[in-house]
Amino acid sequence: MSQKRFMLLFSVWLLCLVFLAALALTPAGVARASYPIEVIASGLNNPRGLTFGPDGTLYVAEAGTGGDGSDGRCFDGPEGEVCYGATGAVTRVLTDGTQERVVSDMASLASPVDGGGGVGPNDVAVAANGDLYVIVGLGADPAVRDPGGVLGADGMNLGQLAMVSGGTWSNVMDVAGYESVANPDGGEVDSNPFALIPQGGGGLAVTDAGGNSLLSVVVESRSISTLSVFPTRTVEFPPGSGQMVPMQAVPTGVIEDGNGDFLVGELTGFPFPLGGASVYGVLAGGGDPTMVASGFTNILDVALGDDGSLFVLEMATNSLLTGDPTGAIQRVYPGGTRETVTTGLFLPTGMTMGPDGMLYVSNYGPLAGAGQVVRVDPNAPTDVSVSGFGGEQTGGSVAGWLVLGLLVPAGAWLIWRRRAAQDVPRG
Repeated sequence: MSQKRFMLLFSVWLLCLVFLAALALTPAGVARASYPIEVIASGLNNPRGLTFGPDGTLYVAEAGTGGDGSDGRCFDGPEGEVCYGATGAVTRVLTDGTQERVVSDMASLASPVDGGGGVGPNDVAVAANGDLYVIVGLGADPAVRDPGGVLGADGMNLGQLAMVSGGTWSNVMDVAGYESVANPDGGEVDSNPFALIPQGGGGLAVTDAGGNSLLSVVVESRSISTLSVFPTRTVEFPPGSGQMVPMQAVPTGVIEDGNGDFLVGELTGFPFPLGGASVYGVLAGGGDPTMVASGFTNILDVALGDDGSLFVLEMATNSLLTGDPTGAIQRVYPGGTRETVTTGLFLPTGMTMGPDGMLYVSNYGPLAGAGQVVRVDPNAPTDVSVSGFGGEQTGGSVAGWLVLGLLVPAGAWLIWRRRAAQDVPRG
């Protein structure tokens, strides 16, 4: 499904990021500017979704760095070799600014080379009773978790809803297993549980980015059901060719809309068209998704402001296909007026609205050890880019952009041609 295509493109992307990250950290010739983004947590490993507890504590999921491969628990995924390790984590930031890990031994898959692009804890939620839940990703056919396979019994820790208590975690619901049985969208069996929020009646609403579905998970009754399915649609690719290709939705962030219903953002699958992503509404009781706002690119998360504004987090505001890592937050006012809050983000992967009216964002999301949580003032919009990607560039920076701009589209094109030749419908 769409998550596999996303990871195929990401394999090309990550080859370039090693080179680009070095340029970003080079001070010579880099214009630095002041903008309303403040780092409040750092040193994170592939940070993903965030949430606040009732006491004001901020929690952030870390997908981890996988393993080094020394135990042989590796396999060739769509993005290259990945290895299993118990490196997924949840970090909390207390109201006094203290940063500490609540749990640090959860399931994770990542490249054994640099630990980037990890798959593991994707999101975290605090239930009404105070329980802390974590959704763990997979990004593959759930059959790869077979205890008799290369990952052993630990493979079943992927694709799960887990509960964290007292510094330990336990699996409570096999979300990826539901995809194997129900396969709500009727396509290739693939699951990547991605985001979750508490749902009325003691349940949780979970997006499955690989399964193109929104699910209701009720721990007390041990039940999972489908709330909505996000359909595949066709888009023109290459642009101007007149050729139409299927593109899957890839639902990502989910929030409650203030009336008990849901708002869901979509990443979109390949070819990640500029302006091709939308935010959809889904009724609390389930049903077909209804478009609420459109014209976005590669949405990873959504949030609501006190004034009813919709905030949309774009992982790559100029499309993943371009290789440009600039992320952005777009604001849609209740009357429909739009503005860009900031383009000062680097591949952001999660966002939540804080009790202080500020936006909290996982920045440098696909990177191991370099991940951050930043606080963004939504009432002071700016177009200033992340330091190192705006203003004056060094000769090396220009060369880096040329490499990135050529390799990513070329890799994506080869992927598309390969799939077209196999006549496999992908998103």
